[in-house]
Amino acid sequence: MSEKNFVYVGVNDREIDLFEGMYDVPNGMAYNSYVIRGEKTAVMDTVDGRFVEKWLDNVADALDGKAADYLIVQHMEPDHSAGIEAFAKKYPDAKIVGNTKTFAMLGEYFDGLDLEGRKVVVKEGDSLDLGGHKLRFVFAPMVHWPEVMFTFDESAGVLYSADAFGKFGAKGTDEDWACEARRYYFGIVGKYGVQVQSVLKKAAALDIKTICPLHGEILTDNLGYYVGLYDTWSAYKPEAEGVTIAYTSVYGHTAEAVMLLKAELEKTGVKVPLFDLARCDMSEAVEDAFKYGKIVLATTTYNGEIFPFMRTFISALVERGYKNRTVAFIENGTWAPMAQKVMRGMLEGCKELKFAENNVTLHAAMKDGDKSAIKALAEELK
Repeated sequence: MSEKNFVYVGVNDREIDLFEGMYDVPNGMAYNSYVIRGEKTAVMDTVDGRFVEKWLDNVADALDGKAADYLIVQHMEPDHSAGIEAFAKKYPDAKIVGNTKTFAMLGEYFDGLDLEGRKVVVKEGDSLDLGGHKLRFVFAPMVHWPEVMFTFDESAGVLYSADAFGKFGAKGTDEDWACEARRYYFGIVGKYGVQVQSVLKKAAALDIKTICPLHGEILTDNLGYYVGLYDTWSAYKPEAEGVTIAYTSVYGHTAEAVMLLKAELEKTGVKVPLFDLARCDMSEAVEDAFKYGKIVLATTTYNGEIFPFMRTFISALVERGYKNRTVAFIENGTWAPMAQKVMRGMLEGCKELKFAENNVTLHAAMKDGDKSAIKALAEELK
């Protein structure tokens, strides 16, 4: 796909089922790469190892007989860096552009690759003039690896944003951008909100007309919408009003309680996404836990602890810096309920959480008094 200022040379992966071995990607993944053609040519990143040959063909087509002068490495994660060695061999006169951390990692992945005389080590704010395209490097450490940098084409207003503004799904997939970008953000980048906020401040000083991420779609219209969502997500602010319910249930009694709570909340017009953690795509549950401002965690006491799927879910929230939310609990325990204590203890390190007052304790099957308690919780959360 050609654009005025660059040529897309990435690939779609429709063979993959789990991205990074854990994220369900029913619509595949895109590994994006670009060629900038000025008086000199620069290739922006490579692709996953399974597609390097196809990518090299795409690059050759884009160069149209010209030599490649530079390969700019913005991110060393293997789904974007696997083609570096093959590129270096095919284009022996091309320079490899990165920062000091880039080249330290490169040596770890490509033992014995000799780039003597071919390295261009850049620092924050350095520029590279291709003749017609002046590229400026904007460092984005821990978004989401330490070596990450963005590249801004000052001449064309194009921001090459590494993994930022990326999404799950192959390029060209007809789906809502925000849904899969949000799931990608909180799954992959979400722990590093402070670092994202920092690089957004740098980006605010740039006259950006197009955003080219390493996954998903090229963004050209309504950029304020995408940047605004990233600002909300990285500031850990709720994006919408609603109550997420995440639960596990062994014999159906806890499930009965959460269904009643959901019904009571929906009577008042509250949005209530519901997740059975033993059966759902947990990354979607994590996504909605951050999307909405309130959450109910409901589970059974299990071996004096909590059900394993709930432990995994709460751990995922804690790892990603969960905060600025209201949290309520429903626990079930026939003789020694411990779930609420354990769940709250897991969340103690999270900042700016408000805990509900009308938490619910079930003793085995739900009784009339429990129904009244659930209605009281719904009243508090609505």
